[in-house]
Amino acid sequence: MAEEAAEKHVGFVGVGTMGARMADRLLDAGYRLTIHDVNPTAVARLVQRGAEAAASPAEVASRTGTVLVSLPTPDVVRAVALSASGVVAGSRAKAFVDLSTTGPRVAQEVAAALAAHGITAVDAPVSGGPMGAEKGTLAVMVAAPQALAEALRPVLTHLGTVFVVGEKPGMGQTMKVINNLLSATALAITSEAMVLGAKAGLDADTMIDVINAGSGRNTATGDKFPRCVLPRRFDFGFPTGLLYKDVKLCLDEAEALGVPMMVGNAVRQLLGVAKATEGAEADITRLVCALEAWTGVEVRGVAAEPARRKA
Repeated sequence: MAEEAAEKHVGFVGVGTMGARMADRLLDAGYRLTIHDVNPTAVARLVQRGAEAAASPAEVASRTGTVLVSLPTPDVVRAVALSASGVVAGSRAKAFVDLSTTGPRVAQEVAAALAAHGITAVDAPVSGGPMGAEKGTLAVMVAAPQALAEALRPVLTHLGTVFVVGEKPGMGQTMKVINNLLSATALAITSEAMVLGAKAGLDADTMIDVINAGSGRNTATGDKFPRCVLPRRFDFGFPTGLLYKDVKLCLDEAEALGVPMMVGNAVRQLLGVAKATEGAEADITRLVCALEAWTGVEVRGVAAEPARRKA
């Protein structure tokens, strides 16, 4: 019983947009959580739901054997893992499960440093956005020794579908940045196509219906545009700066491996323009706004009309 209770007690560092939703799912599944985040409001909400707060990642790692982290950038992951108050300074943790997107090089660096202290790094980035995190439909890309991957499967299954993509640190990250490059490419080319159609006088709703019934359908036409762009909500929930970071990580890895990425570099360039004009914190669906500004049109669906009339 004591062993079972220990398995149902995990740590979670980083309870922001994605992490909070994943933590909610674990609480709903009956897990006991010890959490830490630099945002006290985010911590307080989960404490009200039954989570226990810790003052640092080190304290989380001293109270639990498995620490999950969901963090915004490679530098933050590195600090949470390896700083003087990081997981490496904890007295109990044996597994560091990184759900973030850091790129394979940082994943390998962190894994090597943690291994020297008896902690196994599990490379487990996720894809599916805030809605996927909330619904538990994420794709979880795990790179870890097989026995540990299977031991962690019960907890990770509450977050989504678990794919074991390899055993070496960095393999999960490589899979993730490839996935995010494809997602970013779909958003970029759909933005260009929809702005072209608007400039030519085509109806935005009709365009999306036609594309989704034909061979041009993709993740942007199927979800992001009808849900976030056509109604002019721009509320997918993921910032442009982070998507730019993810694409850059993919292209950096491609360069290191000698793989040409002509289309990928064009996507990064367009994201860089959107990041500069709309802001790093702007929702990724505002990428279309950077193109609209050049052409003098708006990609606006009928769902946005009431808001325009009120204005």
